[in-house]
Amino acid sequence: MSIRIPSASWDFRGFVLCIISFLVAFPGTIRTQEVTLDSIQIFTTHEWFSTKPIVYFQCKGENKTVFPDVKLTNVSYSFKGQESWQPLTGLNGTKCKRCGIYEDDTFKYDTFDEWELCPSDFTAEGTYTHAKDKEFNATFLCHGCSQLGPGSKNKDSSRKEEKRRRMQPAIVVLIVLLVLGVVMVGLVIGYKYWRKKKRQQEQARFLKLFEDGDEIEDELGLDDTL
Repeated sequence: MSIRIPSASWDFRGFVLCIISFLVAFPGTIRTQEVTLDSIQIFTTHEWFSTKPIVYFQCKGENKTVFPDVKLTNVSYSFKGQESWQPLTGLNGTKCKRCGIYEDDTFKYDTFDEWELCPSDFTAEGTYTHAKDKEFNATFLCHGCSQLGPGSKNKDSSRKEEKRRRMQPAIVVLIVLLVLGVVMVGLVIGYKYWRKKKRQQEQARFLKLFEDGDEIEDELGLDDTL
């Protein structure tokens, strides 16, 4: 005995297949791209009572990520991106986040810098360097963001430039054809106008001949009568 699958089950399967197809076709629009810290160097601290500052990264509305190894100034710290406190945050699509690097002091927190962290900031290699004079210098990694970074923009701009160069000869030919068409139309209109004027002049000359003939006949008729 065959078992019939209700149509609702097929509708649900079709819906799931559509969702999967969308995720495969547009992975960058849904998947969160992880941002990790590659290296950082601080040039100053804001804590008065402690020689070892507590430096952390935080985006607006998210938890803060403390850099446990960053304690000394003018020392470059490098990371593998696999540390327990990584990643720092995640970026969705092309949307930016308000993030910053801060220092947790005894009575309050101090700000090294705050800025808009965007996927388009990352290069084609997936790196982004942010620095503030006399404060810090940090490099971030986001390999998934490179699809939306300046590298892809440069490729798009080069493609547009190449396309524009290819279209230039066609545009020139089109303009020449339009000019020739306008000239031809003008010549045709001028020729028709010239023929019309010539026909009118011939008609006027022909009518004048008839009028002159009638006047001669009238004169001859008057002479005969006399």
